[in-house]
Amino acid sequence: MEDFLQHFVTHYSLIAVWLVAFLESLALVGLIMPGTVVMAALGALIGSGQVNFYSAWLVGTVGCLLADWISYWLGWRFRGPLHRWSFLKKQKSWLDKTEHALHQHSMFTILLGRFIGPTRPLVPMVAGMLELPVRKFISPNIIGCVLWPPFYFLPGILAGAAIDIPAGMESGAFKWWLLAAALLLWLAGWLCWRLWRSGKAAKDKLTAYLPRGRLLWLAPLCAAAAIAVTLRVALHPLMPVYLRILGKVLGL
Repeated sequence: MEDFLQHFVTHYSLIAVWLVAFLESLALVGLIMPGTVVMAALGALIGSGQVNFYSAWLVGTVGCLLADWISYWLGWRFRGPLHRWSFLKKQKSWLDKTEHALHQHSMFTILLGRFIGPTRPLVPMVAGMLELPVRKFISPNIIGCVLWPPFYFLPGILAGAAIDIPAGMESGAFKWWLLAAALLLWLAGWLCWRLWRSGKAAKDKLTAYLPRGRLLWLAPLCAAAAIAVTLRVALHPLMPVYLRILGKVLGL
């Protein structure tokens, strides 16, 4: 019975990885998919050893590639109707910026678009609409699709591996320190990103709460706290145990 359940979870989890990667990347469909949360949950299965990391990576990459090339073809095939579509007409300024970026820095734009939620399901379609040559699209698209699955699996993998740490030796405290380090690193990265774009991007709903003046001291403070907590975790007696579990999950 246990072998059957293990086979069931592994088999259908890989199908779920492919489906989530495909739908999260498909033109417009990805805008309504909670792909980030689902990929992290699937990553937890990898971290707990129930799904093979490299198998999940492979099927996730295939799902991304298939969705991106379908999106590119849809953009190329229906570029006329899409340009007249009222939804995209409302995004004219965004389309103009994307067109300029794709023509001037196609590799960077396609790569970056793969890792930003709202643009992930749109950039390949827009590239097709703008008739971006395949030779300019193919290389950054393949690189982005290869790198995206492990990047989005990572939070779940770290959490899943932490669950397998043996009880005792202050394992509960270590897991809380690990969670604090992960949250602070994410928050520090997000604040630094907002600080970097504060002088370039248009104002949004958070600008009133996080003006540039506040970000100038908040981002470095959060980064310092993240570094301090990460060092505390790195020096914990259970860190070697945790690293061995991660190494086993990643086949290292």
